[in-house]
Amino acid sequence: MESVKLATKPRPGSGTQATRKLRKQGLIPAVVYGHKEAVVPLALDRKEVETALRHNVRVVDLQLDGKSETAVIQEVQYDHLGADVLHVDFKRVSKDERVTMSVRIELKGVPAGLGGGHVLEQPLHQVHVECPALAIPDSIRVNILDLKVGEPIHVRDLHLPDGVKAMDPPDLVVVQIATVKVEAAPVVAPAEGAVAPTSAEPEIVGRRVKEEEAEE
Repeated sequence: MESVKLATKPRPGSGTQATRKLRKQGLIPAVVYGHKEAVVPLALDRKEVETALRHNVRVVDLQLDGKSETAVIQEVQYDHLGADVLHVDFKRVSKDERVTMSVRIELKGVPAGLGGGHVLEQPLHQVHVECPALAIPDSIRVNILDLKVGEPIHVRDLHLPDGVKAMDPPDLVVVQIATVKVEAAPVVAPAEGAVAPTSAEPEIVGRRVKEEEAEE
């Protein structure tokens, strides 16, 4: 994975009003921290950040005060709809150091055993890995085409790229085919003294009147 250059601007002030002003200018507030250096508030172009996130960029070169700092995108804060980026946290890294990151799990294929009371369950949607800063995977792909009932895929079964190590417990279930229990509808017994319904033909008022007139 190659790093992407992102231009930054100093972020004067703090608080809600300053943040709103930045967003009106098409900028996103951010901070960069790590390596026992000062936390630096930044502002970045919204379109550049959104493009980087859309392409699953994890490592960036921040252009700051005439110099470049390599950092990973540590956390992204979205609005309540999950659409607009509100804030980004960057963590300084060296290109040769190992980092711990969460990487999404991507399922491939459709198992033949689904249906007929069986459903697909995915308890784990991302896995924590340790890897070189410039080798963070975009995703961890899991082929579930041959997945069978009673044979779940665990963290230990994941095929990870070279140099990437899973940090989650190895026995953690990633995906499995589960059996759905279908309970029969309960049979309700009639209450004591209740008259059971019959299948007799319903009485029609008009017919009863005619029958009484015929008897007279």
